[in-house]
Amino acid sequence: MPHELETKYLAYLDALNDRRFGDLDGFVHDELTYNDKVLTREQYADMITADSRAVPDLHFDARLLVVTDDTVACRLWFDCTPVSTFFGCAPTGKSISFGEHVFYRFRAGRIAHVWSLIDREAIAAQLRD
Repeated sequence: MPHELETKYLAYLDALNDRRFGDLDGFVHDELTYNDKVLTREQYADMITADSRAVPDLHFDARLLVVTDDTVACRLWFDCTPVSTFFGCAPTGKSISFGEHVFYRFRAGRIAHVWSLIDREAIAAQLRD
């Protein structure tokens, strides 16, 4: 039986994949820390929205998921095609694949901290080749 936090996290990914960014209030605190920077939920949603505009087929695919009491660790995988500048790289029409290793700390059932490492080198190399 899945851990309650796993179910919540997968529902969060579904909201992102369905572009239901207005639903983030059910998953993310009003204020959170993202890679040690304090953001409002709106700023966090704007960041994800901008990525989704640059890469319309961006799909959050949880490949490895570990859940503890208040923490989720996930290796997300992406197969997509940027249509505008993405992480500083101009689009070339090529599809790219890359991973993100991300850790979330939940408080009272919502995301309070995010630590994210995106393989930007892989993105740049694929768009350069």
